[in-house]
Amino acid sequence: MKRLHVHLSVKDIPASIRFYRELFAAEPVAVKSDYAKWILDDPRANFAISNRVRPSGVDHLGIQVENRAELTEVYDRLKREEGPVTEEGETVCCYANSEKSWIHDPQGVEWETFLTTGESTVYGTEAVAPQTAKPRCIPNRAT
Repeated sequence: MKRLHVHLSVKDIPASIRFYRELFAAEPVAVKSDYAKWILDDPRANFAISNRVRPSGVDHLGIQVENRAELTEVYDRLKREEGPVTEEGETVCCYANSEKSWIHDPQGVEWETFLTTGESTVYGTEAVAPQTAKPRCIPNRAT
């Protein structure tokens, strides 16, 4: 079953954690100095916040899948769209190992589709990247 992913860029991580903890009536499943994430079942969402030198507000949206079959299904739908799909493949991003692709909707909103395969001790880049940098995450070259 797929899960909606929402990633917000925030100015104040502790204040935002307090706010979203109350809003969702749930503790975050991951908390770092620059990042927090909730995996919610009601509503079914992966909601994340970070302060990685990007403008405050919606950073990007996405669809998190639970297995490779769902990943293939969503990738196939993305490839039928007119916009280019950026396939990152295996990456380290948001303190997780994952496989992902990116696309922009007709309004320019960035969407990612991803399968999380494990945890990471780093956000994805050792240095905070400028907001125009691509890709955002580090390709996972480990075999």
